[in-house]
Amino acid sequence: MKKFPSFSQWKQIFKVLTKKEKSIFLIFFLLAISSFAFLIASFYINNTKTVPSLGGKYIEGVVGQPRFINPIYGETNDVDRTLIDLIFSGLMTYDANGKIINDLVDSYTISPDGKIYEFSLKDNIFWHDGKLLTSDDVIFTIKTIQNSDYKSPLRANWIAVNAEKISDKSFTLTIKAPYNSFLENATFKIIPKHIWENVSPENFTLSFYNLQPIGSGPFEFLNLNQTNTGFIKTIHLKSNRKYYNNPSFISNLSFQFFEEKEDLIKAAKSGSINGFTLASLENNQSEAEKKILQGWFRKIFPQLDENFSVYRFSLPRYFAVFFNNQKSSIFADSNIRKALAYSVNKNELIEKISSETKNNLSAVDSPIIPEFFNYQKPTSSYNFEIQTAEELLDKSGFKNNNQGQKEKTTVKKPAFQFIGYLRAGSKGTEVTQLQVCLAKLDENFKNILIDEVDGTYSKITENAVTEFQKKYLPDLAPTGETGQSTRKKLNELCISSSQNSQLLKFTLTTINQPQLVQLANILKEYWGNIGISVDINALSIIDIKQVIKNRNYDALLYGESLGGQPDLYPFWHSSQKLDPGLNLSSYENKEVDQLLKDARETLDENIKTQKYEKLQNIVMNDAPALFLYNPDYIYWVSEKIKGIDTEPFGSTQSMKIIDPAKRFINITSWYIKTKRVWK
Repeated sequence: MKKFPSFSQWKQIFKVLTKKEKSIFLIFFLLAISSFAFLIASFYINNTKTVPSLGGKYIEGVVGQPRFINPIYGETNDVDRTLIDLIFSGLMTYDANGKIINDLVDSYTISPDGKIYEFSLKDNIFWHDGKLLTSDDVIFTIKTIQNSDYKSPLRANWIAVNAEKISDKSFTLTIKAPYNSFLENATFKIIPKHIWENVSPENFTLSFYNLQPIGSGPFEFLNLNQTNTGFIKTIHLKSNRKYYNNPSFISNLSFQFFEEKEDLIKAAKSGSINGFTLASLENNQSEAEKKILQGWFRKIFPQLDENFSVYRFSLPRYFAVFFNNQKSSIFADSNIRKALAYSVNKNELIEKISSETKNNLSAVDSPIIPEFFNYQKPTSSYNFEIQTAEELLDKSGFKNNNQGQKEKTTVKKPAFQFIGYLRAGSKGTEVTQLQVCLAKLDENFKNILIDEVDGTYSKITENAVTEFQKKYLPDLAPTGETGQSTRKKLNELCISSSQNSQLLKFTLTTINQPQLVQLANILKEYWGNIGISVDINALSIIDIKQVIKNRNYDALLYGESLGGQPDLYPFWHSSQKLDPGLNLSSYENKEVDQLLKDARETLDENIKTQKYEKLQNIVMNDAPALFLYNPDYIYWVSEKIKGIDTEPFGSTQSMKIIDPAKRFINITSWYIKTKRVWK
């Protein structure tokens, strides 16, 4: 049997091979090594998968400034609310479909009468400073909100709620009447008692913890940078590795703040930020695409710009014109409100704004956005029908004048008329008016009366009346008394009726933002086409708040957000016509009031749906507002950021979020770094 060559013998192989054989041997040897490496790599690829891994930094650009990163105050500011959602946690939260789910809460029960909610917290929930989060923190937060000394904007939601501790992990919240949207109130964020309990109400808004917060959410505050003037340039957060849910894959999250949108655009083009919302660029997708280069140019010159994916989210909000029937009497007439609705070509309006801004806008024909909440659409809507609008205005008494405007002429009833049968011996004001009237009509009558205006119907006055009848009522026998025919002629000659002319005109108030001002001008043009004059009053966000508070507007072009579990009571119940209610049309309908009450108190979701579907038909028929459209929320994010669970811009579906801050609802699933693991 032949022995296999030893290693020393193999080393001699190149001495016995020819040059050609050596070349062939090397080629086959390299092929064998390459094949082996390929097999190893193929085996590894086929038996492993790519998964997100910890690491990376995401930087978002924002036009604006944070003020209160504190749930007690910051819920009314988009910048603050975004940071609050990342740093703090609530009892409940939202999922990717906008549904209410548990957050800090492990479980909860609701009493049969719908008034008592008992919550149990999850185990091992810690504040960012390492302290344990307990029911004491929850009770403290609620009582702070309820205390008027702290002036929390959330107070109205909690003023009638009784919070009681059961144990460190459990507590009850009791409300006076059933309220099926109460769990949405429970999405409020909890603050740490051990940090805030010794801060007085006077110093609450001054505490440095408002900008250097300690929370329990997926990210914790790291530091901030300010200019010499106090402007906050950046806020840096880091992943909370002790987060009670799944900690984030992204290690660091930063916000870079800008005073002007042009500065944000420069940062996006230079790649110094990885994302921003279109709200920072006045919700104009077209402008963003023009100023921040996309597509092939960036791929050729990747060093110039960050490459962005554009995502869209669906929000339960709409823009509408609210007709204030208390401020302006013309809106008390439903025919005028309906005429305004019929005269607007909503589809054309949406197409015009969409084509200019490249934003996705959905027409709204209901106060409840049926498409978002899966309700039936209303049975009727206001199509573009100019002839119908003209007929409704005509029914209200407004006709075309010579200047192409709608005008209403009314005859004002005189303050005095002759109505009594006067004869010799009568006395009083009507006799005095008779004597004055006769003296003015004819010099002969005046001479007969001899300035008799003492209010007594004497023989002299009787003679003057007789002469009046001879002159103005020749077909009747003179009596010297004011019978019906005489009174009619006296009223005709002596009492003049005044006419008032009223132009159909009102002021449309809105926020001084480009898209809303453009929308206001489009509406003005539509209404001008049927002879209605409209002035536009565009105000800053600060100024318009006071105008809305006092309901000091004729018509208001404004947006409303409905929340995840719609409660229309604040928006349409007659008790909410005054601030802080949100009934912006000062709308009142007893049947609607009852439907609103029933819908918010029932614990049966099917009954709530039935009530709201009936309600929307009544509201649409009454036309207290002109509902316009629901815009998508647009978000630009670097292509290197993965795991954003929504469809790219241009698709037919989008993730539902309740407000802009909820764009980070699945932030713990976002990732930049990846690794391979065995399947």
